[in-house]
Amino acid sequence: MTTATTAKSTKLAKTAAPFDAFNLPAPNFEVPAAFREFAEKSVSTARDTYAKMKSAADDATGLVEETLETAREGAFALSVKALDAAKSNSDASFALARDLFGAKTFSDVVELQSSFARKQFDAFTSQFKELQELTQKFVTDTTKPVAEKVEKTFKELKVA
Repeated sequence: MTTATTAKSTKLAKTAAPFDAFNLPAPNFEVPAAFREFAEKSVSTARDTYAKMKSAADDATGLVEETLETAREGAFALSVKALDAAKSNSDASFALARDLFGAKTFSDVVELQSSFARKQFDAFTSQFKELQELTQKFVTDTTKPVAEKVEKTFKELKVA
């Protein structure tokens, strides 16, 4: 009896693999040419669009880096100019104090103070003008590349 059972189980083992239920025959069919062409066009269009977007992102990154570098340089130049003005004004104030200690009469003090006020007014006017020109240049240099890029992009959009 064990021989018959063993023979039967061996026969079943050979005919029924553990996952035979999942070995279904797959239908073999041809993909229509129109569908293949559509898929190829879609893939090609997606690649082109990706390349354009990547290029635009690279351009934007370069523009941001350039703008930030220009802004950093401009801010540094403004800081240097402001520090120079502060140093010049401090030096003038200390020179006035030194001269006031050496004054002999009240009229000398008034003369020194009046002269200092005129010189400082002229210095402040000149310093303000220089800072204003530097600030205007800084703003123009910083915004010019962005404005040019935006203008170029709108022109390209009009053409397309």
